Amino acid sequence: MSSIGSGGGKSSKPSFVSYVTPEEIKPEKVISKKEKLPDLLQGEVVFCSAGTVLKYTQDDLPQRGVFGTLVCTNFRVAFVTDEVPAEEAAHLFKNKLYGENDIPLSCVDNIYGGNDDKKKLLTGGVVKNKFPPRIIIHCKDLRVFQFSLTYCKEEDAKRIFQGIIHHCLEPKPLKNIFAFAFCEKTAFPEMKRQQRTMMFDSAEDWAQDMERTKGACRLVTENANFDLSTLLPQFFVVPANILEADMTLFQGKGLPIWCWSHHSGCALFKTSSLPLLQEDDVAQSYMEKMLTAVAHNYLFSVKTEDLSDTLPTLQDIQLSYNKFKQFFLIDNSTDFWVSDMKWFSSLDSCGWLDIIRQCLQKAVEVVECLEKENTNVLIMEEGGSDLCCVVSSLAQLMMDPHYRTLTGFQSLIQKEWLAGGHSFLDRYNQLHLKDKENVSPVFLLFLECVWQLLQQYGPAFQISETYLTVLSDSVHIPVFSTFLFNSQYHRASGLMAESPHSQRGPLNCPAVWDWSVQFDCRAQDLFINPLYAEKPKQDKSVRKSHRPKHQRQLSLPSSAFKTPPKRGFFKEEADSLKKMLRVRRISRWMLSPDSQPSSSTREFYEAWQRRPLDYHGQLLPCLDGPWVRVWTQRYLRWIHEVQIFGGGLVTIFNKVYDLQDEVQELQRQLDSQGCSWATNHQRPRAQGSTAENDARVSVRLSSSFPFTMLRTNWSYKPAIPTSLLQNLMLSGNLADREDNADDQESII
Repeated sequence: MSSIGSGGGKSSKPSFVSYVTPEEIKPEKVISKKEKLPDLLQGEVVFCSAGTVLKYTQDDLPQRGVFGTLVCTNFRVAFVTDEVPAEEAAHLFKNKLYGENDIPLSCVDNIYGGNDDKKKLLTGGVVKNKFPPRIIIHCKDLRVFQFSLTYCKEEDAKRIFQGIIHHCLEPKPLKNIFAFAFCEKTAFPEMKRQQRTMMFDSAEDWAQDMERTKGACRLVTENANFDLSTLLPQFFVVPANILEADMTLFQGKGLPIWCWSHHSGCALFKTSSLPLLQEDDVAQSYMEKMLTAVAHNYLFSVKTEDLSDTLPTLQDIQLSYNKFKQFFLIDNSTDFWVSDMKWFSSLDSCGWLDIIRQCLQKAVEVVECLEKENTNVLIMEEGGSDLCCVVSSLAQLMMDPHYRTLTGFQSLIQKEWLAGGHSFLDRYNQLHLKDKENVSPVFLLFLECVWQLLQQYGPAFQISETYLTVLSDSVHIPVFSTFLFNSQYHRASGLMAESPHSQRGPLNCPAVWDWSVQFDCRAQDLFINPLYAEKPKQDKSVRKSHRPKHQRQLSLPSSAFKTPPKRGFFKEEADSLKKMLRVRRISRWMLSPDSQPSSSTREFYEAWQRRPLDYHGQLLPCLDGPWVRVWTQRYLRWIHEVQIFGGGLVTIFNKVYDLQDEVQELQRQLDSQGCSWATNHQRPRAQGSTAENDARVSVRLSSSFPFTMLRTNWSYKPAIPTSLLQNLMLSGNLADREDNADDQESII
């Protein structure tokens, strides 16, 4: 392959230095008339483009690819092919915002400069002399793109290369995120749902959820204008004994926020930790008062857990995931087959699956405290908005079937993550800041844990695996207000301050739950699990009659925690309560990442296993051995070498979807014809068997459906590197070799 790297070095000065604000760019002066452009969204501005760019395919043939135009806008890096797309390759799961050859700027993870067989990580800045002839882009959704600039004009190649580096890697202010330009010029219709997703931005939502779970706590509305604290949500729920003066003492830090109430009366709370010093008597007395208020919620008992001591740090999570994702960012087929030689040991060494196991195990321990021991649980960490969100959300998913429905799951994320103040903007580095200490895929860790539950108890969840995968991708689309801010205060102030026309009020950025912004109705059908076992209505009364309230009181905590005869118990026994609260910690069950659950937790799990499985009751994940798996759809969907053509779970789901369509069509016929449909001799054709379904059948499905389709020009043969093959042959007859660990692993 010819290279233009040397040609770029002869230029005395680059034609491109840096970009200014998008408003000062004149797109018509940059774009050639012969170059193709993508269909631009409202507010999308083209910064630069280059024609005759070669996009490589992901195989072992370096010259294989398609030519087209590479474009950089304020929303994405787009490649528009010169070829006319084949009819059979039409994508049935098309995203309205970007195509399969588009990369949202927030989705760019790393950019490498390639020259021959070498590549170098690029960190930003302006390339003054040389620029590599090949650009390799690794995306956060694990796609890999390789573009060759060899055949471009030198000036266009420099401009597009430096433009991509600048807009994808350089820091930017919040107002330059595409959502502000897009939402200012786009009118979003009101979301239509049969059941509303509660946003938890109003007092009514909190009151409704507390009433549904029979919570006996106090709704706080004094922070509606963030007068109490900017760290707290506008509306939240706290134990009844907490006063308004307690909320303002440490600006919301150390305040126990209600998450969920068990039907027995105990509840789950979370809080941010206070940096307690031995001489800080005010902070210590404040925390003791908060613990007393939580304990007073039910049976005067509480267990505390500092997740900062028992779960990995944010830096550990980020480091582990960085190692883990490298096994799925495949540049070509040869790299895949090299990594396949030691696949399982490599995955195990990065520790990502073990972190998932730890979070699930911690949630099971919280469930045990609530269900078996009937104690209040207070989980805490330094900020109270990362691992607290993970554990509290998982515990509620395991115990409350409402949160396993589509709208319930979305409401859970709104309550625990959005209202809980998770820093989406910082954790995913949406502004491309150089300081990456706060970057950590905590929300992805939560979705990973949910996927594990979905795999083990599929009929218990209304959401599908495809829904979780699309949700993980949507985090990196800079359009939705859901993932653009660090707190409710940040969201409210940001949308108001950045509005160009303040008299119209704040910008109306859609929530990610408005799926019509991305997909049509037919594509959204794939978000629903076709195997979901919907609960019959008549079971509601049965469930109420089977609540073993009196039986559970037989396993209550020790008599020291029972309701005292005197109302002044906490005042008189403050010292003894403080001692008991300090020793009653969940953390004794997990002292190290390799530790096993305690005998108590094991007995609790085994007792639950002996009961008949109820998909609308309590669910506890199995964490032994191979039960914790790799999220195959998300991580392997772009690697065609591992796809199962015509097989996998997609074949089952696809058949069930077709049967559901046929049943629904028959039901519509019954409703419209009043049971006179029997007079029609011709069998009604199901809606799922119309044009779209015919197109689905005409294209050979693979296990990665609906994200990728079969490509006839793909190569599937293993490409074993020459060096590895020579090492195998030089060692003599393979049949005479002694087995070793590496050989056994490669065979497996």
